[in-house]
Amino acid sequence: MDIQEAIIMFDALSQETRLRAFRLLVQAGPDGLAAGVLSDALGTPHNTLSFHLSHLSNAGIISSRKEGRSVIYSANFDITRDLIGFIVKDCCNAEFASIREDEKAGCSIIELANCCDSKPKIKT
Repeated sequence: MDIQEAIIMFDALSQETRLRAFRLLVQAGPDGLAAGVLSDALGTPHNTLSFHLSHLSNAGIISSRKEGRSVIYSANFDITRDLIGFIVKDCCNAEFASIREDEKAGCSIIELANCCDSKPKIKT
């Protein structure tokens, strides 16, 4: 992933309705959710939500498919993983964050070090 691709994705996620929709789709997993279900869950009119879902889709963060008369949206987990990897690899010091592949589970694991002093402060 390059910086321009990341900027497009961050732009798509930088609006409240789109970010809330994306988070619901991540929670829904690979099966996704129907547009009507998303609209109801977010309390957003169908036409307004359609605009936002189109923006997320154009950024590559979500995808859609037809099932009967419904359009089902789902998070694009490969792209999301790449975006998270971009952040960790290019924006964090290796001392604080790393990504490793778990061959057995077939997934990437992000490890974040505790960046704060864990010692309790004593008030005097």
